[in-house]
Amino acid sequence: MRIRKNKHKIDSEHTEQKENIENTESVEDTSNSPKKKKGWFKRHMVGFILTLILIGGASLLAYPSVANYWNQFHQTRAVMDYVQAVDDLDEEDYEAVLQSAYDYNRRLAETGFNWMPDEAQLADYENQLDINDTGIMGYVNIPKINVMLPIYHGIDETILQIAIGHLEASSLPIGCESYSFEERRVTDPSEGSHTLVSGHRGLPSARLFTDLDQLVEGDQFSLTVLNETMTYEVDQIRIVEPSDLSALQLELGQDYCTLITCTPYGVNTHRLLVRGHRIQNTFDDGNIKPEAIKFEPGLVAPLVAAPILLLLLILLLITTRSKKKEPQKDSKWKQRKRRDTGTDDGREVEHENKE
Repeated sequence: MRIRKNKHKIDSEHTEQKENIENTESVEDTSNSPKKKKGWFKRHMVGFILTLILIGGASLLAYPSVANYWNQFHQTRAVMDYVQAVDDLDEEDYEAVLQSAYDYNRRLAETGFNWMPDEAQLADYENQLDINDTGIMGYVNIPKINVMLPIYHGIDETILQIAIGHLEASSLPIGCESYSFEERRVTDPSEGSHTLVSGHRGLPSARLFTDLDQLVEGDQFSLTVLNETMTYEVDQIRIVEPSDLSALQLELGQDYCTLITCTPYGVNTHRLLVRGHRIQNTFDDGNIKPEAIKFEPGLVAPLVAAPILLLLLILLLITTRSKKKEPQKDSKWKQRKRRDTGTDDGREVEHENKE
């Protein structure tokens, strides 16, 4: 009789505890208090911060490569449009544009460079080699540093931020009309040409002439204007003050092209001058065709690394949180099981029976 009374007492207590637990869980589940929300944010705050830091860091790493690729894409399209515009010219118009540029260079050879041209001279200059009203005169190709960029009239900052500019006072990038490929020289001693093109280096959004200092004597580059390609071999590299124009003058009987950029890198107190003399063509730029732009390793690395790192961080947060929750769930589950089966109470009953 005593055992039955104890068992009845235990069953009543067990039923009451179970009801209390269910009521408590019901209250917790239906609770949507600000404290609970605040607690959720606190638990996930570290994960959010780490994710934002990772995304920000990956963006900073990828920006120069992505921006440079984007600029290359647009400048390549500009070159393709220029090539198409040249192909659309009929033979008569083509010859007229070409001859006008040769005559312009011949006049400069007679008068020399005027570093401060007046409005009439600038208007004459702007009309030369502008076949599609975009300001593109042609394009420069430097295979060693993987540069192929359009050349625009003038050196305004808006131009130099995205492409290469031609100094207004210098010869047009068409060379001398009397240049002979067989003799490899300018055959008319009254002619001379010195084309000056300039580009920035160190821009975060475009490489442009950033690697120009890698060129050495003997390297080659080319200018393509209309369907005419002029190839130059580097024969002189100088670093001068911005006001020193002595190495940029025109010389009769010579066909030169000088690539200009700022130096030292990031300081820009001087000018790097890479001069080349004209040689027999070794490039086939006149037959350039649109091609897919290749991704460079510097661009691929951050683009691949960013999503992988983000995925690893998410997996780490999920795994860490699961490990923290498992002991709590296990402990709570065992406690409920004991209460449901009456294990703890059974032990009390057994103890009482022994007494």
